[in-house]
Amino acid sequence: MTNLKKINIDGLVVEVDGAMTILQAAEVAGIEIPRFCYHERLSIAGNCRMCLVEVVGGPPKPAASCAMQVRDLRPGPNGEPPVVKTNSPMVKKAREGVMEFLLINHPLDCPICDQGGECDLQDQAMAFGVDFSRYREPKRASEDLDLGPLVATRMTRCISCTRCVRFTTEVAGITQMGQTGRGEDAEITSYLNQTLASNLQGNIIDLCPVGALTSKPYAFTARPWELTKTETIDVMDALGSNIRVDTKGREVMRILPRNHDGVNEEWISDKTRFVWDGLRRQRLDRPYVRVDGKLRPATWPQALAAVAAGLRGRKLAGLVGDLVPVEAAFSLKRLVEALGGKVDCRTDGAKLPAGNRSAYVGTARIEDIDQARHIVLVGTNPRDEAPVLNARIRKAWALGAQVQLIGLPVDLTYDYAHLGADRAALVAAAAAAQPVDRALVILGQGALTEADGEAVLSQTMKLAEAMGAGLLVLHTAAARVGAMDVGAVTEGGVTAAMDGAQAVWNLGADEVEIAPGPFVVYQGSHGDRGAHRADVILPAAAWTEEAGLFVNTEGRPQLALRAGFPPGEAKENWAILRAASAELGATLPWDSLAQLRQALVAAHPHLGRIDTVPENAWDRIALRDLAQATFRPAIRDFYLTNPVARASALMADLSRRAAERAAPPLAAE
Repeated sequence: MTNLKKINIDGLVVEVDGAMTILQAAEVAGIEIPRFCYHERLSIAGNCRMCLVEVVGGPPKPAASCAMQVRDLRPGPNGEPPVVKTNSPMVKKAREGVMEFLLINHPLDCPICDQGGECDLQDQAMAFGVDFSRYREPKRASEDLDLGPLVATRMTRCISCTRCVRFTTEVAGITQMGQTGRGEDAEITSYLNQTLASNLQGNIIDLCPVGALTSKPYAFTARPWELTKTETIDVMDALGSNIRVDTKGREVMRILPRNHDGVNEEWISDKTRFVWDGLRRQRLDRPYVRVDGKLRPATWPQALAAVAAGLRGRKLAGLVGDLVPVEAAFSLKRLVEALGGKVDCRTDGAKLPAGNRSAYVGTARIEDIDQARHIVLVGTNPRDEAPVLNARIRKAWALGAQVQLIGLPVDLTYDYAHLGADRAALVAAAAAAQPVDRALVILGQGALTEADGEAVLSQTMKLAEAMGAGLLVLHTAAARVGAMDVGAVTEGGVTAAMDGAQAVWNLGADEVEIAPGPFVVYQGSHGDRGAHRADVILPAAAWTEEAGLFVNTEGRPQLALRAGFPPGEAKENWAILRAASAELGATLPWDSLAQLRQALVAAHPHLGRIDTVPENAWDRIALRDLAQATFRPAIRDFYLTNPVARASALMADLSRRAAERAAPPLAAE
């Protein structure tokens, strides 16, 4: 039973859980208490002292509201709720003193600091500080840290809130940052001057309340008031993290996380945050047609005429890539099937059964991880496949959840019981499974892309059923679930779709090799593998340049909005397919994105329920025989998984550094 307590904050009586702190209770009451070190997703440090309040009847000094629980407060003499004041003269004087103390050593370099305009210290100095300082002594200076190519440091600005230390230790699961010294000698540092080895490290930029930690790639390129801000969805993995894309003119300047408790909380991976330089490089900005073995620039009418000539009378196959919105997959399916062809989205060979949503999505939600007490990972390395989801598993582990892994042993940033690396371990686990409370099974794509992928899926579903657990199929491609939902699949997979194909419409599928022979139309945003093999190239918008639906790994439809415009003559994906359909004599029945979405939702109603996870009826597939093999990882290089990332110079640098860290050390002779 919840222990509810009443508390009087500035004359407003609210009833809250007794375990809540005064600061949290004030938020419930709608009263702002300033803070620097406190963060709702990190442990309480209580070291900035900015959140001081007056507890009436308590000690004759201000109390730190972030560290004092409501249940510890003394009621009034007649049993009245305890009284807390957040705006009394005592509190005002205390805040001014703390702010003055913080600014003793802080360099007042706001005009050149990259945090200017979105700095907590600036805002709170204006709101709660004084307009003078009594200190004339020289300011302290600190050496800057080298944390790698992502996070720029100016440690003289640091106010020792320790948010970065707590995040890297508690959420990211690395122990390279800490604080040394005492008093004025205290400073944040990294162990043996190491750079950070985490794919979540960029989040400390958002957490830092001053300009001590800023974004290296974004530094000195724009001010926050110059940017146009667009709320959209990430496609670097299948988690569907909620992000904000900031643009200046036609250029994407940075990508920041948005809070969504059901998906990514308020974290994003480094690939999501820093991949934006790949949106500028190797872009396809005009159509090309292969003439005499060489790709030559063409106009749109010429390119569409070449497409019509190349596809006429030929057996057609359609491939749906990993970054494609649902509308484009739906359009391609309608077009290719109208021309008598077949379409498939499982370009990596994943054995995902069509039509059975409980098998290719599962029955669990991402937020179920928070309450899970038993988590079984099958053939997956979530630290590479979905770093933010891995941080959520770590949070459940820190709260006492037992984690088991069937697959190759890897560093997941938390302890787990390794049950084995091969199929036999999965069969044994499924045979011995007993019902347990709040269990969850997470199945990775590495387990499904082998020849016996369907047998692995059947055994995993048997395991989940025996444990009474929810099943979450962890995808690696942002477009996969949406394309499966609209039926962009062929019985027998990609092999069956491509069997005997004389022409291929490649919709952004850059992770597949197309053998010589068929006539290939490539529709995509970057000059990657797919474009090299193409006979006709149709330049398309990247995911930040068109509005589209994406369905994440748990089956939640989310809306991505356009943040900018595609370069040159590139067009939106659905518009290219609509124009080509008219040229091919199989005109698609819509002339606008709104009409297309009406047709899409009419055919698949659940896609109209944005940000809702549909319930999937459990339908276990029949058991099949497993091969004798170990599970292999789905991702070999976290930083180079798609054409946008491969076009990014920063991702290439991060990939090189990760490879150097993984290489065995050489002994000095």
